[in-house]
Amino acid sequence: MVLIGENLNIMSQTIGPALKERNPKPIQELAKAEAEAGVDYIDLNIGPARKAGDELMEWAVNTVQGVTDKSLSLDTTNPVAMEAGLKVAKGKALINSISLQPDRLEQELPLVKKYDASMIGLLWGIEGMPRDANERAMLAVDLMYKANELGIPNEDIWIDPILTPVSVEINQVKSCFEFMSMLGDIAPECKSTIGLSNISNGTPHHLRPYLNRTCMIMLMKYGLYSAIVDAFDSELVQIARGEKPELVDLVYRVMDGEKPGLSSLSEEEVKYVKTIRVLKGESLYSHSWLEI
Repeated sequence: MVLIGENLNIMSQTIGPALKERNPKPIQELAKAEAEAGVDYIDLNIGPARKAGDELMEWAVNTVQGVTDKSLSLDTTNPVAMEAGLKVAKGKALINSISLQPDRLEQELPLVKKYDASMIGLLWGIEGMPRDANERAMLAVDLMYKANELGIPNEDIWIDPILTPVSVEINQVKSCFEFMSMLGDIAPECKSTIGLSNISNGTPHHLRPYLNRTCMIMLMKYGLYSAIVDAFDSELVQIARGEKPELVDLVYRVMDGEKPGLSSLSEEEVKYVKTIRVLKGESLYSHSWLEI
């Protein structure tokens, strides 16, 4: 599975000031560490970058490319900054992201074609967040159709169905899973991606990895192509690289309805089984779900 490292983000207490001050050292150190951790893409998130965003993105892209040849995911809502990054990016860049809001489509879809980039199609419509799997399906078809009209092939479209925190509303999580099970039929040859850490927002820090890893495995069952992840969760990277087949098999079996006796499982396996139940809505989320 393709992994996109999320860590190079302007919201970071070290990266934010480094971007503002044009200090390359922290940015290059983090980019090298992400590459060594095994991600395939480095997401370069400069935020809205309303003031001189084009200069900032060009500098940031060149700074990262000075220490790694990993592909880049360019992450900004400023289309001028996005184009500045695409101009200097080596190889095939990934635009993160284009929603179905008319201004985003009008300004950013042409950039995908112009620079032979790939794009993350965020299923955020004119009315905002889709309510269920069917609305996600309609938005995906609409986005695919508009991209195809400009000559953008399906294989360059990475659909993001929007994952939301399990601590907030389980029905949206279930709708995301349901949509992922439909995507191959709805949008043939389109890829898929997910902002994985969203699932654990609002959860105590030490518990977040269990939600992130379990959710990723569950989405892998539906053919998840890529995920935007914490590059430094080594077990998550191992799972994505096929190095934990027994764990993946256990999750799949539980998803299919098997109810293994917890006493027969290791302590680590029990944590995954309990987390599956939360993500399926069979158990209510609480910060103590692993202890119940």
